[in-house]
Amino acid sequence: MERAAALRAELLRHDRLYYVEGAQEVSDAEYDGLFRELKGLEAEHPELVVPESPTQRVGSALPEGQGFDKVEHAVPMLSIESLFAVEEVQDFVEKIQRFLGLEADEVLSWSCEPKFDGVSASVIYEEGRLVRGVTRGDGVVGEEVTANFRTIRNLPLALDGSRRPVPRLLEVRGEVLIARARFEAFNAEREGRGEARLANPRNATAGAIRRNDPLEVARYPLEFHTYAAPRVEGAEGEEQDLSFKTQRELSAALADWGLPDSGFGRTVEGLEACLAYHADLESRRAELPFEVDGVVCKLERLDLRDRLGTTARTTRWQYAHKFAALEAVTTLRAIEVQVGVNGRLTPRAHLDPVEVMGVVVRHTTLHNEDHVHALGLGAGDRVSLKRAGDVIPQVVGVTRKAKGKAPADWLERVPEALCLGPDEAAPGAPAQEGLAFDGEPRVRPGVTWRWAEAFTMPDLCPACGTEVVREGKYVQCPNTHGCPPQRVGRTVHFAGRSGLEIEALGEKLVQQLFDEGLIEGPGDLFHLAQEQLVGLERWGEKSASNLMAQLEERRRAPFARFLAALSIPGLGEATGKLLARSFASLEELRAADEEALQVVDGIGPKDAAKIVGWFARPESEALLERLFTGGVELVYPDRAAGGGAFEGKSVVFTGTLVGTTRAEAKKLVEDAGGRVASSVSARTDFLVQGGKPGSKAKKAEEAGVTVLLEPDFRARLGLEPLEDAAAEA
Repeated sequence: MERAAALRAELLRHDRLYYVEGAQEVSDAEYDGLFRELKGLEAEHPELVVPESPTQRVGSALPEGQGFDKVEHAVPMLSIESLFAVEEVQDFVEKIQRFLGLEADEVLSWSCEPKFDGVSASVIYEEGRLVRGVTRGDGVVGEEVTANFRTIRNLPLALDGSRRPVPRLLEVRGEVLIARARFEAFNAEREGRGEARLANPRNATAGAIRRNDPLEVARYPLEFHTYAAPRVEGAEGEEQDLSFKTQRELSAALADWGLPDSGFGRTVEGLEACLAYHADLESRRAELPFEVDGVVCKLERLDLRDRLGTTARTTRWQYAHKFAALEAVTTLRAIEVQVGVNGRLTPRAHLDPVEVMGVVVRHTTLHNEDHVHALGLGAGDRVSLKRAGDVIPQVVGVTRKAKGKAPADWLERVPEALCLGPDEAAPGAPAQEGLAFDGEPRVRPGVTWRWAEAFTMPDLCPACGTEVVREGKYVQCPNTHGCPPQRVGRTVHFAGRSGLEIEALGEKLVQQLFDEGLIEGPGDLFHLAQEQLVGLERWGEKSASNLMAQLEERRRAPFARFLAALSIPGLGEATGKLLARSFASLEELRAADEEALQVVDGIGPKDAAKIVGWFARPESEALLERLFTGGVELVYPDRAAGGGAFEGKSVVFTGTLVGTTRAEAKKLVEDAGGRVASSVSARTDFLVQGGKPGSKAKKAEEAGVTVLLEPDFRARLGLEPLEDAAAEA
């Protein structure tokens, strides 16, 4: 037992030296000898095996067909606001200073680090042992992939307590990635085994951590680099100081416990130093050992982060300053007009395949008609592409216009996906066979494809033949409930990651169900029967059973996610969360008018009108009825009485506050269970009035709204009186 413990400690120490600190005290042969000795001891004495043993990194594969369990993050993994121009960074920092009530020339300390192009994840240690690894997922719910994370060699299975006591619970967040050199070596190994090369490190990483067999994952040269620790908790009653004032202090503790980081992080003073760090790293981008698409700068002081808090989607105390995108050149083969979920017609580029930063690009959105005209795009043009934010491919300009006679193979190379089938008719036209009379391919409506042809938006919807309508710079098909792509798109959205997450249904399978006449919209999904599916192409007993099980599970739908799944214009995930917090039930929301919706801070007049209009339509009523008769049951968020000083109340601010900034006061109200509105209405519960109030004060008086002066507001929240706050400041 003593020898096994000593071997474990020695091997874990060598792992840390090699994988985290870049040092090596023993040869590979000596390390292998220690490992074999420990493995032999554990084989002879199975009672010596513990989860943190280096021999236990690779576990068993999941049973065939079993997916990963869903896990809700104790602290949501929110997004970081992406900024591209220096002016955007300056505005972001000025907003922080205003929120905190700082002078414009006051210098803030920042912790800067590379923004890796990898996969974000969370790892949890209990009593110093790795117990859970979870993917980011949608930021609220991820997938548990603990067995796969245990194979990551630089991620310790047990924390090092030799330099400072380990916490009872530690949650660290970081990026899983593959270094460039190791990726190339890994691809060479794959080719040697007759396997296909992987496109780029990020895609390889994302695919690896979701494999069902940890033995296969262990082949990938994955690394983990820590960037945050949202939870650090000591055992109750222990005299262990786990409070940290700065990122530097926290990072030092994480390093002492054996957790890896990139070594490229820096603590700097002031915005100019942040910009200099960005410029330096971008200039060395090609030399860095990892794929990096920008830098992340976060406030060094943790108390300031707490004061700033978060929005529904992002953290307010950090930003990502992205690098300029790298470009590639290819031929624009055609521009197709597609119909979106809510009827918007969007041009899409069909390109000759070209690699842009490790990703092969064949298609990209062109946003709208004005954007295409501004770029001056036509079929046959040579165009330059970049990946916006190093992620989304986009056409940025024309390098050479198509002129003169078309290439001899131009007609032959029209993308097959853009052509009608032999017996297929365009909307409103009879079926034709073969080629048109002039020998040209029968291309679908709404496609610009002839050599040197300039783009024009069609007058009729290319999917259903309905006359389009213009709304500003956008073009819409008004046939909301009859246009096939809109019905399919809404169903895909309903079942997708932004909807109810019915993973067994992808876009192709949804389209198949439409083609087979089994569904006509999202409401029909919960009326499907297993016997309808078995026997269809790509469907067997097992796949049909899996879908039925997922549908049964998704019948209990969280209110916010259900709202976001309905494809209501102006209502996405963030707005769904706001409405779920502000309205106790779907019935209450359906009865709300535009004024009531605008009481919810973040919902303006346009979105309010769209939401009210959607609920007023008979087709929407029919959809909801179809869903509920299919067994859908809404799960509402807990609304414990007395949860905060402003629980369930609507609050409006006016005038200048002395003891806090307006933004911070808004956060205080939201933390206390209330919601902040921008204007006074009959539904307003309180008007918080500071110095030099505006017209809201008079309107509140007329409406009989309770007015709280700033001292009353602070007292209601249990904050110190203004005199004490001013003295402390």
